[in-house]
Amino acid sequence: MTVKAVERPKRTLATQIYLIEVWKGLAITFRHLFVNLYRHLLRRPDASVTIQYPEDPAVLGRRARTRHRLLKRDDGAPRCTACLLCETICPAKCIRITAENAPDAMIEKRAKTFQIDLGMCVYCGYCVEACPVDAIHMDADDVDTSRYSRKDMIWDMAELMGDKPKRPSAPVADR
Repeated sequence: MTVKAVERPKRTLATQIYLIEVWKGLAITFRHLFVNLYRHLLRRPDASVTIQYPEDPAVLGRRARTRHRLLKRDDGAPRCTACLLCETICPAKCIRITAENAPDAMIEKRAKTFQIDLGMCVYCGYCVEACPVDAIHMDADDVDTSRYSRKDMIWDMAELMGDKPKRPSAPVADR
């Protein structure tokens, strides 16, 4: 394997005077501004980069990591076996699990409580990769997770499984 030496371009007086380079950057920025403004004034739907979100939902990629969801078994119980791997690997420490003994003899443990604080989550997907029973997914296609209080950002097991819809509380009036 050979290494090819790359020489730096010579520094001219124009590149040493930074104001010229700043003006070049501003020219590019303003060109984009005015071209997009002109396209917006023509009301061409294909020319706009901005998505009008509530009316037009965002198109998500196939591998997009969105809000978490817990999967169920055939009998409706959560698939989670409370192994605590997702809680251990989470870099944001936003997952809290409490384990209990399962009534089924084939399953050793199950999750008594399972909470995810979406306000702290960094959506890295490590919890999905660490789960040995494939109990947690991040493919709910729900990108609207904003809430009015931090308390509403904590989702419990029923909300993650879809049994109970998460209702945001009313906004707090400014004082």
